[in-house]
Order: sequence, then C-alpha cells, then structure tokens
Amino acid sequence: MLKAHRLLIVPVAVFLLIPACSRKDETAPQAAAGGGFNPGKTADLSYQAPAEWVPETPSSRMRRAQYRLPRTGSDAEDAEMVVFYFPGQGGSVQRNIDRWIGMFTRADGTSASEAAKTDKKTVNGLEVTTVDVEGVYTNTGMGPMSGAAAPKPNYRMLAAIVETPGGPWFFKLTGPKETVGKWKPSFDQFVQTIKPS
Repeated sequence: MLKAHRLLIVPVAVFLLIPACSRKDETAPQAAAGGGFNPGKTADLSYQAPAEWVPETPSSRMRRAQYRLPRTGSDAEDAEMVVFYFPGQGGSVQRNIDRWIGMFTRADGTSASEAAKTDKKTVNGLEVTTVDVEGVYTNTGMGPMSGAAAPKPNYRMLAAIVETPGGPWFFKLTGPKETVGKWKPSFDQFVQTIKPS
C-alpha cells in the first residue's frame, strides 16, 4: 500500500511543477514597440542590451531575460544570451566558473580549462568576474530533469557574474565561435551598462 502511494506522489508533483515552469517571468525585459529594447530592471540591478540583440520570451522561469544574437558567416546557429538571478542563492563565483568551464573540452577531449580566460573588475561599484572559454560545448543544463545536449564543436561562451547584496547575477552568451566573436564587443559594452538600480 505504501508503495502505491509513493507511485502516485511522483506524477502529482510533476503535474504541479508544470504551470510554475511555464509562466512568463513578469520581470523580464520586453521588446519596445517598433523594435529596439526597453532596459532590463529587476530586483537590485539594471542593464541596457544593444538594439541589435533580439529580445525573446524567456524559455523558463529561471531566466530573467533571453536574447537571440543573429549568426554570422558559415555558422548554422544563432548565439544566445541569457540572464539568470536566484535571490540569495546561485552558489559561489568560483563554483560557477568551474562548472561553466567544465562544459567545454578541447577537440581531443581534454579539459579546456588551461585556455579559459577569467578576469575580475569593478563596474559601476559592482564586483564583476568575466569568463571566456571555447571548444566542444556540452550543455549539462540545470536541474535533475534537464539532461545533456549533444556536444557542439567550435563553440564559445562569454559570461559575467555580477555580485550584488541580494546575490549573484549571471550573464551567459553562448554560441558558435565565429558568431560569439562577432558579438564580443557588444557583450563587453553591455557589461559596462550593468549597475545598481
């Protein structure tokens, strides 16, 4: 009898989680009428994305904002820029850096950590740590149900972790290497717009 109750609990729990995961995050930035972008402003942080970044409805409630950065050259996919914020949570800066770099390997399967670049600076009074890593990308996702995507060669990630009193904010630009390289100047400019709201 106890086993039957346990089997019933799992489907009910999954059913209850589906609406919570599918609701739109009201704090996400919205596209302005006629194109362009309204600045993101949520909790204790604000930022201004370049007009060339295409704002999208975040695909999950874990994402505060999501942008598509159009592909360039022979790349088959666009790049994606995502903003994450977990109030009072999110783990340490170093733990997140290690996890992100761990998603990449060299073509021969060895770690990409030696070639990864990290930097720490202050932007508008906030401590910001940036990461630049490339190689074969395997997105392990977040959460027990996310699974792992197929490895993608010649990928690159530019990321920034912004420390605030309410917890860290995470900004991740990921995509084909050539496309991400094209958008790196705008990503760097974007990071400079991040400030306390």
